[in-house]
Amino acid sequence: MSWLRPGILAINRVIEGGKSRWRNVYYRTLGVKLHGYVWMRHIEIPRNFADIEIESPCALDRGVILLATGEPLPHPKIHIGANTYINRRTFLDAILSLTIGKNCGIGPNCYITDHDHGHDPTLAPLEQPMIAKSTQIGDCVWLGANVIILKGVTIGDRTIVGAGSVVTHDLPPNAIAVGVPAKVIKHRNQ
Repeated sequence: MSWLRPGILAINRVIEGGKSRWRNVYYRTLGVKLHGYVWMRHIEIPRNFADIEIESPCALDRGVILLATGEPLPHPKIHIGANTYINRRTFLDAILSLTIGKNCGIGPNCYITDHDHGHDPTLAPLEQPMIAKSTQIGDCVWLGANVIILKGVTIGDRTIVGAGSVVTHDLPPNAIAVGVPAKVIKHRNQ
C-alpha cells in the first residue's frame, strides 16, 4: 500500500491548488487587490476587502486572518510584498497602515497591528478611542513563531526577530532581536 502514498499526495496537491485558485477569484471579486496569483490555504478576510493589497507571488497559510477596519483610506491598510510567506494562524490587524515588505518569512501564531486602545480611566475598555500609527516591516525580515508587533513599529530590512518576542520599538536593519520587549542582541554583519 505504500506505493499509493505518492499518488494520494499528488492528488491532494492538485485539490489544494484548485481551492487556492478559487480563493484568489473569490477575494479578487470582493475587492482585494491581488497582483497575480497568491497561494492561499484556508484564510479569513472578514471585511473591507478593498483595503488589502497583496503582491505576487506570495503565500498565506491556513488560519491567516487579514482584518482591515474603520473608514476607507486612499491607500491600502494592509500591504504584503512579493515572495512573502505568512505561516499558520497569523493575525494582521490594521486601521491605518500595516506594510510587510518583500521576501519576508513570518512564523506561525504571530500578531501584527497598527493600533491599540486609549487608556482613559473614566471610560470602559470598549469605549476607549483607537490610537493608530503606521507599522512597517522591511524586506527580507524573518519573524519567529508567536512574535507580536505593536503599533508604530518599523523593522529594518534583513532583521530577525526571535520566537515569542514582543516588538514595542523600532528595530534597525540587519539586527537580531529577542525578548519581551524585544532588544537587539547582535547584528547580522558581525
